[in-house]
Amino acid sequence: MGRLKITFLNPPFLKSFSRPQRSPAVTKSGTLYFPMWLAYACGAADKAGFEVDFMDAPADGFDLDYVKKRVADFAPGLIVADTSTPSVYNDAAVCQTLKDLVPGAFVLLVGTHVTALPEESLKLNGSVGAVAVGEYDQTVTDLAQTLESGGSLKDVAGICWRDGDKTVNNPRREFIEDLDSLPFVSSIYRRFLRIENYFNPNAIPPMVTITTSRGCPYPCSFCVYPQTLMSRKVRYRSVANVVDEIEYITKSFPEAKSIFFEDDTFTINRKRCVEISEEMMRRGINISWTINARADLDYETLRVMKRAGLKLMCVGFESGSQQLLDNIAKKTSVEKMESFMADARKAGVLVHGCFMVGLPGETKETMQGTLDMAKRLNPDTAQFYPIMVYPGTDAYQWYSEKGYLTTKDFSQWLTPGGLHNTIVRTEQLTSEEMVQFCDHARREFYLRPQYIARKMLNVAVNPDEMRRTLRSARTFIKYLVKGSDVAR
Repeated sequence: MGRLKITFLNPPFLKSFSRPQRSPAVTKSGTLYFPMWLAYACGAADKAGFEVDFMDAPADGFDLDYVKKRVADFAPGLIVADTSTPSVYNDAAVCQTLKDLVPGAFVLLVGTHVTALPEESLKLNGSVGAVAVGEYDQTVTDLAQTLESGGSLKDVAGICWRDGDKTVNNPRREFIEDLDSLPFVSSIYRRFLRIENYFNPNAIPPMVTITTSRGCPYPCSFCVYPQTLMSRKVRYRSVANVVDEIEYITKSFPEAKSIFFEDDTFTINRKRCVEISEEMMRRGINISWTINARADLDYETLRVMKRAGLKLMCVGFESGSQQLLDNIAKKTSVEKMESFMADARKAGVLVHGCFMVGLPGETKETMQGTLDMAKRLNPDTAQFYPIMVYPGTDAYQWYSEKGYLTTKDFSQWLTPGGLHNTIVRTEQLTSEEMVQFCDHARREFYLRPQYIARKMLNVAVNPDEMRRTLRSARTFIKYLVKGSDVAR
């Protein structure tokens, strides 16, 4: 008798729906994230000897009929389906269809939303046998072993499950401390995914996304991963293990032009940043890379990272108001941001700046102050958006308690076209005023003659820059001109 079969599924939904990102949606820039956490769990189950299949339906354009056929042919004993807040109703409906098709299969939902609302998620329909709460690599493997051996679900840490008419919350699972014990996530990409499908405008395409750590110690009220899946305790892979995977990527994906490190904050430990950079240079690795960073890195560290191939940092500046930064527990200052940008420019590292509006205490004047700061900092690219809040975060709790959520129907987190929909207001601003301001801010930032001239010069002398810019511009320009697709 063979081992239990497991299907890992990023369910079909809207075309190009980027479910595995902090703020899931169809994006204006055409961004599509790798299903990294789902692939990590698949790798752990594969390592444990289970037979696995993996489908990323939005990326590969698989519709429900295709998924049904592949599931029926594979006949899994366990289906692990990724979810997100805006797609959770669709995801549960897909699971019901697959459960009807393969009645013997156990269905497990995973992700940030079901971690925040396990009991509510379990009740979406009768097909869902359990939801995973928190980090779920080992949870999936333990669940598969329990199902295979006929054991009791009460012994599987990290799940909320259905026991007849009752809902049972098992104890949470301890976080994985030895991240080096996990297989390279890129090895699952290699077997099941086409990296050409994925895109992040901050990295030269085609690119591969991995992470070198889990967790983030900063208490930003809106950031969903540290407050749901991965915690605020930071765990690191060893430098050798990280660089081993980088070498694996360069050899296994010769078409890859860059690597995106999706750590919540890659730059928490400056010494480690330097060590990874120096090890890459020592091994003679030559590939462009991109990171998520805070606006507090010093010039010397940036200089070493640049030498090792660092091209761009995605940085959350969020607001030009110190009071609003304090209100979201950002733990930084406007002065640090100014100094950081000067150092990044001196080191020759590009910056993608993220700016939010609708924060607690926001006014028309503070929004304008944020736009003024964005133009003053003048990063390579910038995004302006009303804050999106998700269950499980302090921000969601705050807006909910204040009565500033305009709906609790999670399907309304998207516009009809699948873009982010603004579901918050503030004491002084409506949702529509925030969206209109962001449309205005985008035009003010990108249509400056000096910005256009600088960008044209960059793409003219750098073919990689041209490829990156043109791919994101294909969809972005439409929204820059016509504005946002607002659902009301």
